Amino acid sequence: MALDLSAVGKKLPPSTFEYGDRDVMLYALGVGATTQELAFVYEKNLHVLPTFAVVPAFPALMGIGQVLTVNWAMLLHGEQRIELRAPIPTSGKLTTQGKISAIYDKGSGALVVVEADTKDEGGTVLFTNTFGAFIRGEGGFGGERGPSASGKNVPPERTPDHAVEYRTSTDQAALYRLSGDRNPLHIDPDFAKLGGFDRPILHGLCTFGHVGRAILHACCGGDPARLKDFEVRFSGVVFPG
Repeated sequence: MALDLSAVGKKLPPSTFEYGDRDVMLYALGVGATTQELAFVYEKNLHVLPTFAVVPAFPALMGIGQVLTVNWAMLLHGEQRIELRAPIPTSGKLTTQGKISAIYDKGSGALVVVEADTKDEGGTVLFTNTFGAFIRGEGGFGGERGPSASGKNVPPERTPDHAVEYRTSTDQAALYRLSGDRNPLHIDPDFAKLGGFDRPILHGLCTFGHVGRAILHACCGGDPARLKDFEVRFSGVVFPG
């Protein structure tokens, strides 16, 4: 079924997210943090990983199902950006308002772009998320293709400035989904097969969190306040383990 292009510009249902330190620590564990990173997994002097910003705003992405007919088995996370405007508190009640800002025709699928601002109880915008949801099989409708990648980034032939290697566990998706993204594509083998995968894949936002941790430690000295803007484009899927 073709996507309804008139949905562009429509606001999505606002969502409220109330959380505490347990949610912050559970998220950190879900994106691979260990006891070598006590600042993010222990309530004493707790800090919030910058990529936690996707959690309160995630219902905004799910809200596209209320204005578009979506086959969730065919949806993959294509792009993600967070812009951090203020420190994320370790607990609180946040409100997110999102809108569909664009629907692009990528040929093999459609890219639905959602922008969402998240505010604290005082009305201060803490961060903005831009989600790019790639829906396979929904392209070819003759719409605008949208921005293209700027070409392959070929690393120079020298020692890298930083090198970070993480291994995901076989249970990584089962743990990460407890932070809110319960799409069965990431846990149910039968549902994953409906999407064309041999087994469940890792959440794109879990991969996003792993990369965010790597940048935080390698480039920001582990200080969340130094990471202000972070954007990725997903080029393939990750299987847990």
